Amino acid sequence: MLSEPRSGRLAAWGNALLAGLVSPDHVALAIVGEDAVHRVEGVPGEAGPVGLTLALGRLRALGVTGFRVALPAPGHPLGLSGPPEFNARALEAEEAVVCSGAALGLVPEVYEAGPAGDVHVEVVWHCLPVREAPPADVPSLGEAERELAEALRDATAVLSRLDVAGSGPVAEAAIDAYRARVEGGGGEVLAPGYPPRAVRVLELAQRVGLLISVAYGTGHGGAVSASEMAGRGEALRPVERVARRAQVAAYNAWVEERERGR
Repeated sequence: MLSEPRSGRLAAWGNALLAGLVSPDHVALAIVGEDAVHRVEGVPGEAGPVGLTLALGRLRALGVTGFRVALPAPGHPLGLSGPPEFNARALEAEEAVVCSGAALGLVPEVYEAGPAGDVHVEVVWHCLPVREAPPADVPSLGEAERELAEALRDATAVLSRLDVAGSGPVAEAAIDAYRARVEGGGGEVLAPGYPPRAVRVLELAQRVGLLISVAYGTGHGGAVSASEMAGRGEALRPVERVARRAQVAAYNAWVEERERGR
């Protein structure tokens, strides 16, 4: 949860490109991030896989006016609108990008390549048909911000009682690394053109994600009984759901504002 989803990078920087705020080369570099290479397969009019710059240009020519994020999980098709084939691929990847203005979507498939000790990541985005319908269960920014604040408060109380929220050197190292990233400006939270509230909501969602990852990553902590471990799971599941909803709301804010302004 803490790490930025690839679909978030593609949607945010793709939207900045559509707004004319950044160059195509800058966008491609921002989307690829620490991966080795990204290609897009199945773009209408292209016989084979193409690079990000060409793919985004082709999608724009096909009428795409914005990019939305979907972060589905079992039983929660967050951000999806169908058809079942696309939803299944997105659920398997746990993320997808849905285009506005054209009935297309993108699902990443991640590969590791190279010899041991020098492994690099390659990503193929599969461009597939989608159903033009409202995305499932996406809140407004205001709703997401309120939900996050409530979920964080409730989960912190439960996890503190179970003594698993953030003790020990592993938890401290994770928190220190996050603080250093934020204070050092280690990467833009969102691309240019996004409203400040979207940035704030995404940052809070990432902090909630940190709490979840630390809680899961510190062993059983004080939750030594089966009932206590079940209590931790019950506390974290709704928080994970809220944090994913908030991430989607933040990444989709550019498209939502643009469509409201029409």
